[in-house]
Amino acid sequence: MKGVSKVVKILKETYKLYGIIGGYKSGDIDKYIKTICIKVESALEGGMTILQLREKYMSISYEVKLAKAVKEICNIYGVPLIINDSIEVCALSDADGVHLGQSDGSIKEARKILGNEKIIGATAHNLTEALLAEKEGADYMGSGAAFGSETKFDAVKIQLDEYNAITQAVKIPVVAIGGINYENVDLLSGRGLSGIAVISAIFNEKDIKHNTVLLREKLKNW
Repeated sequence: MKGVSKVVKILKETYKLYGIIGGYKSGDIDKYIKTICIKVESALEGGMTILQLREKYMSISYEVKLAKAVKEICNIYGVPLIINDSIEVCALSDADGVHLGQSDGSIKEARKILGNEKIIGATAHNLTEALLAEKEGADYMGSGAAFGSETKFDAVKIQLDEYNAITQAVKIPVVAIGGINYENVDLLSGRGLSGIAVISAIFNEKDIKHNTVLLREKLKNW
């Protein structure tokens, strides 16, 4: 699906509903991949606009296998696939991009390896980090934690007004992350954000498609 990344960099709408999935620890990898693919397709049917694979305890070979399987589904829906942390997995799986945390490597180095076609996302917890990420060439940034986090227990909450300062200072899309769900998402409206990143609010729900639809409805006037 050549050329997807170029379009994504222009359209902030792509970052509207940013799903994040992962969590493998051990067990039958093929069964895990099948489960992930089913969940991903449900979210895509509900209107998820971009997806990140976040695997912290998976071998490179397994993660590449997973990424390739998920990318096939994402391609059908025209939705970009982002790999968390790993430039290598991004390159080997031909995913659409990589997301780098504060300690996950250099944006400039990632660009040198992956080229201009790929999306490179960064993490920013405050205005200073946001300005630096944009200066180094990030295509978008994830910023939080908006309301704490169910997956990162050491996550520090951001003051919501900080989003206003960040979005006014940078030109690239800013995506809020951290404990966001249907009940609190309205508190982020009107802050210049391009979208929200969610894990539990979509992928921990019984009806993934339905909950994705509900979140998209909340975001339609952003």
